Amino acid sequence: MPAKAGTTMKTHAKARFETKIVAYWTITIILALSITLSGIGQLMRFGGNVDLVTNIGFPLYVTTILGSWKLLGVLAILMPGWPRLKEWAYSGLFFLMTGAALSHAFAGDYGASGFHILLPLIYAALAVASWALRPEGRKL
Repeated sequence: MPAKAGTTMKTHAKARFETKIVAYWTITIILALSITLSGIGQLMRFGGNVDLVTNIGFPLYVTTILGSWKLLGVLAILMPGWPRLKEWAYSGLFFLMTGAALSHAFAGDYGASGFHILLPLIYAALAVASWALRPEGRKL
């Protein structure tokens, strides 16, 4: 019976590990796609990206800076290796998204149902979740 109990524990540990990996990649892909689309939108100045920054008093060139940072952050998170760069990318995305939410809040630009504040906070939460779930090979 002890051999079976040990096997069961290994099976549960393996299942937890696999669940964590699936959760990590699911969250990371959602984060990467969202931030990539946002970054491209800012670089190309699509849709409401111009209004989003100018309505809160930022100059239009900020879209180029933010869009570039977003795309570089996504690359750093997705590429293998470079664990220190990943740490910087995760923290950069967190500060970028919380800074966006705060900028809109302080400017009184809440959007429909607080969308301009909630969406960046959701992205920040995804970044934290991806960071927390990352596999050992992606940690310092």
